[in-house]
Amino acid sequence: MSKKWLFGFLGWAIFGPMGAILGFLAGTVFDVITDSGRQIGGGGSAYGGNNYSGRSYTGSTNSDTYRTGQRNSFMMSLLVLATAVVKADGKISDTELANIKSFIRNNFGDQAASEAESIVRQLAVKDINIYQVGAQIKMYMNYSQRLQLFQYLVQLAQCDGMVQAELDVLESIASSIGLSASDRDSLLNIYRKDSESAYKVLEIDPSATDDEVRKAYKRMALKYHPDKVATLGEDVQKAAEEKFKRVQQAYEQIKKERGI
Repeated sequence: MSKKWLFGFLGWAIFGPMGAILGFLAGTVFDVITDSGRQIGGGGSAYGGNNYSGRSYTGSTNSDTYRTGQRNSFMMSLLVLATAVVKADGKISDTELANIKSFIRNNFGDQAASEAESIVRQLAVKDINIYQVGAQIKMYMNYSQRLQLFQYLVQLAQCDGMVQAELDVLESIASSIGLSASDRDSLLNIYRKDSESAYKVLEIDPSATDDEVRKAYKRMALKYHPDKVATLGEDVQKAAEEKFKRVQQAYEQIKKERGI
């Protein structure tokens, strides 16, 4: 097991959610140093597709290490909260587990996906204090990153049909990580295609004027712009692009219905 995953899980087991995040960061540094040593000593590939080939471990890697650490801590936070969501209905379905594995695989490769599955299974038997986890995430993630984290959780909950228990957990998570009620409702409706949901995505009422609709779209397009999560990596940024497109689709639907 890569040291970043091992340190992250040990951090969770000993110190709770923030320990997991800090452990993940420490493990990332350990992996970078180890991979750099392999490169200096004659080669080897870096873990999970994060290739440090050709780089010596000097001050020039600090930025890469920080960005990788940010991404890894985001992923550990996602695993912890995803486990809370999929446990909400009393079980973790194969579809939900496959969805988690698929997301991790896209970011870190096959080995990491397998390790993530193991971590989720172990987290599944632990009590997860959503408000404790959320408070710590709120301290260490900016608002755009928390929006993206919540989008993934909504997507996960809908993979086999969202039930009320999962919705209740999602609402608690949104509160714990400091999302506004309007942003929470916007993301909870982002995968729906009816007229009422389109207005909720733009965070306005159906009674809004045409000018208010245009202003709302511009505001939401700025809030959900993919560049706001660029530090989390290309795969996360692509997911943010999907969210951005959903906002555009909601706007186009409203414009078509109103003839504007």
